[in-house]
Amino acid sequence: MLERFRRRQRSLDGSAERRLELLERRVSHLEELLEGLQDAVHRESVRRDDEVARLQERTAPREMARALSEDARKRGLQ
Repeated sequence: MLERFRRRQRSLDGSAERRLELLERRVSHLEELLEGLQDAVHRESVRRDDEVARLQERTAPREMARALSEDARKRGLQ
């Protein structure tokens, strides 16, 4: 986007050219930060999805019955 602007504005003075280059660097840096944030959000989303899946497995009725029965045997309640 900024490259198109730069091509159209061939007659920029030195000060405007420096400001434009500074803005390009800032936008580039912000894009890198945004990509890092997107990656972090994706990793956290995957981690939470995995955690929810594990909890759902552990709390499924069949698994709960098995775990309770095993616990009762360990405690000598059966």
